[in-house]
Amino acid sequence: MGRTKTISGGGGTNSPSSSDSNPASTTAQKSETRIKDLLKELYTLIHNVQDERARGEHNLTNISKTHERMQQEQRVTPYYKTKLKGLYKTAMQDAEVEAELLRKALDKISEIKSIREQRRIADSDRPKPIMRRGVLMSMLQQNASTLPLWVSKPGEKPPPLCGAVPADNNYIAKPGDKVAARVRSDDEENWILAEVVSFNASANKYDVDDIDADEGKERHTLSKRRIVALPIWKANPETDPAALFGKGSLVLALYPQTTCFYRALIHEPPKKQGDEYSVLFEDTSYPDGYSPPLMVAQRYVILCKEDKKK
Repeated sequence: MGRTKTISGGGGTNSPSSSDSNPASTTAQKSETRIKDLLKELYTLIHNVQDERARGEHNLTNISKTHERMQQEQRVTPYYKTKLKGLYKTAMQDAEVEAELLRKALDKISEIKSIREQRRIADSDRPKPIMRRGVLMSMLQQNASTLPLWVSKPGEKPPPLCGAVPADNNYIAKPGDKVAARVRSDDEENWILAEVVSFNASANKYDVDDIDADEGKERHTLSKRRIVALPIWKANPETDPAALFGKGSLVLALYPQTTCFYRALIHEPPKKQGDEYSVLFEDTSYPDGYSPPLMVAQRYVILCKEDKKK
């Protein structure tokens, strides 16, 4: 934030303080304080996770040793059944405690990111710096890799905007959110990566900025139907495979090293938490009409809205 303007004049007690004269500075200070508090809480949670994991390892070792004894004796006695039942029950309880701590840690991280995003939006009236293409691509990749993973509780379904789960019909993207926007340029329409500026409820329209404007801001006013919200959580392929697009699904995917979405087919969905989609982009320059498989992060793969016939 900018420096606080010094109040000149007499040294009377009625002179406002720097925080009183600059509300933006006060807000920034509160944000910094909150972030510091959250980082302290996150630090404690991470240590608690490590302690809980160490405690759980002892029980897992006992389970392994018990199975080894059963194999050596080549029989399953009532004693071993009872013992293993108790050990597995404890292991499940330990795992749930650790999972709950991890959920709390993820919530702290999300709150920190939200506060920083709000501060960035508050500064959005300042001239937008021109970003080199390599820097922009690295930023988009980092944004995708740091997207939080949805950790389901037993029996819980992934929420809207987790992986392939679409947003609710009444969902409104917030200022600062990244979206896919269908814009018209030179008598053709393209899906681009954009950032929400505002939403006009009475007109049912968004103002969005092209994320890849060469200079300043390239702003578009678009109806809600021309906007698709991007996922805000990654789906876990090992626990929530139904929240991912299946093989052969028609999608819109961000073409690597660009900021445009194109139609594609899912070649292979992610198999592990850190995996990306393997997709086949529509491309008439290839005999079968599709490109070789290319990797695209979950963050940038969305449901394809079919073009209406003209």
